[in-house]
Amino acid sequence: MRRYILFSLLALCLFGQAQAQKLLENNSYYIRLGYNVGGTAPVGMPATIRSLSRYTLQPNLLIGADVHKHFGGGKWGLMLGIHLEQKDMEVDAKVKNYHMAMRMGNEPPVRGVFTGQVVSEVTLGMVTVPVQATYDISPKVRLKAGPYVSFVYQKEFSGYAYDGYIREIDPTGTKVLVGITGEGGREYPRGTYDFSNDMRKLHYGIDVGADWYFSRRWGASLDLAWGLNAVFKGSFDVIDDTLYPIYANIGVTYKIK
Repeated sequence: MRRYILFSLLALCLFGQAQAQKLLENNSYYIRLGYNVGGTAPVGMPATIRSLSRYTLQPNLLIGADVHKHFGGGKWGLMLGIHLEQKDMEVDAKVKNYHMAMRMGNEPPVRGVFTGQVVSEVTLGMVTVPVQATYDISPKVRLKAGPYVSFVYQKEFSGYAYDGYIREIDPTGTKVLVGITGEGGREYPRGTYDFSNDMRKLHYGIDVGADWYFSRRWGASLDLAWGLNAVFKGSFDVIDDTLYPIYANIGVTYKIK
């Protein structure tokens, strides 16, 4: 009986080793370097956001490694990656009746609807694992699409409001001037906010794109990563709009093997 068990275990190990070697055959390995541009934003422009006054590019670098396997030597394949990336944003927007909670100086926080300018600064540092089906439309061009999951290790959503006013509770509430000069030259402090603790640590979405190999080793890439779950937890109820991380990435790839 013992010999039978040992023989079965040995056979199972040999079979597993053979399958692992088969899985690793005909694989290609890549290093990827890119730049993310986009934002943490709602889908569509809500009526409360009237215009975008300023958008500041951030050092949103991506570095990662990918492994690609063809299926049966054909045009279809599978690409698996691990990417270290930043998805930061800084915008200044003109808003009207925008639901917010903010603090003016040392005063207690005020919650209500704000009209004026809002500067939002978002930091998202994450490790992303994309799993994409691929299709080679030519020896040099590869299309790819599939889900991704991101583990957030750095998160911040903060900013300030100025040049406006907030009405407590609703649009008919008490009016409080924010970051503006009032009558008699009185300076009203700007309102600050920080919702970092309300952000999620796990994101998922869809990544679609294409790689173009212009030489034996080097290639260029273009991707669009569209988040499918909101950046804030479900219990967050300050901002009415649901915000998603939506970013395009342009980069280069280098084939190691």
